Amino acid sequence: MRILVGLSGGIDSSVAALLLKQAGHEVIGVTMSIWRQQNQFKGELKRNACFGPNEEEDIAEAKRVGALLQIEHHVLDCAAQYEKIVLEDFKSEYVSGRTPNPCVWCNSLIKFGSLPKIARESGIDFDMFATGHYARVESDGQRWYLKRAFDKRKDQTYFLYRLTQSQLRQVIFPLGTLHKEEARAICKEYGFFGDDKDESQDFYSGDYSDLVQTQAIIGDIVDTSGKVLGHHDGIWNFTIGQRRGLKVSAPRPLYVVALDAKKNRVVVGFEEETYGEELIAKKTNWIAFDQLDGPREVQAKIRSTGQPQQVTVTPISDSSVSVRFYESVKAVTPGQSVVFYDGDVVLGGGVID
Repeated sequence: MRILVGLSGGIDSSVAALLLKQAGHEVIGVTMSIWRQQNQFKGELKRNACFGPNEEEDIAEAKRVGALLQIEHHVLDCAAQYEKIVLEDFKSEYVSGRTPNPCVWCNSLIKFGSLPKIARESGIDFDMFATGHYARVESDGQRWYLKRAFDKRKDQTYFLYRLTQSQLRQVIFPLGTLHKEEARAICKEYGFFGDDKDESQDFYSGDYSDLVQTQAIIGDIVDTSGKVLGHHDGIWNFTIGQRRGLKVSAPRPLYVVALDAKKNRVVVGFEEETYGEELIAKKTNWIAFDQLDGPREVQAKIRSTGQPQQVTVTPISDSSVSVRFYESVKAVTPGQSVVFYDGDVVLGGGVID
């Protein structure tokens, strides 16, 4: 098969391309460019960020890996799509007092959407699309299923829950059955990178206020009774569960428990006030079935690094659900995603409202 592999200039995508070539496939590397040198964002020249002026270094690394593998390699401009889809949503959500997850939208609409589409429009012919994500895809002949990776510490299905059936049927995840240590060892063996190779961890290399592009809007920091404790210069600088940087004093540590965009207030409380047992999620996307037709006991994650928790998820409408946790969970954050699992199978998910 001719397989298009998204090369990021990192360990995982490089190993994915190698494994596919070793399996006898014709591999074509592709790297998306999303940073315009003339854009209005400041950024910083530092590593470990997906979006920033260091992109040229990542592209150079991807080209070097492509040369080592002796495969065709292309760089495709996805900046316009990225700005319109990911950055506009990021700004809108933060200004509304929500904390978005740009990686979720980037994966579903850019990496697995715009990138393969632009590749085909550019005349690149391929049968399947592959990435270095730690996840698995399986089919029972009727439906395609997204499943958690063998390496649960690196599993990335939380960020992939919005993939569609049409996307999943043309996707390959070569690292789904590997552990990170194995990928690093392979990378070192074939001379792609040394032990000091860093991984991308941040979304943006600069200050988030660059992306929000809004002047400071002074507001109150209040406790849960409404008492003013201090002031802030923009609710987008805070997120639910945040403890550091509040610059207000109290007998015990305070945490952000709510962001009130209408009143431009940051609400803080003690740690026990950050826990909850219920949430509403909208913009649902189901993978394992077409629609949730009734209450169902499943596991759910409200952050990528969290452990799945037992919940009951109940449909409210075709695109929204209510979720009740068996045990209280900390810092349920509007704008983030809740992803549902049945064991290793990703059922789907939605955006916390």
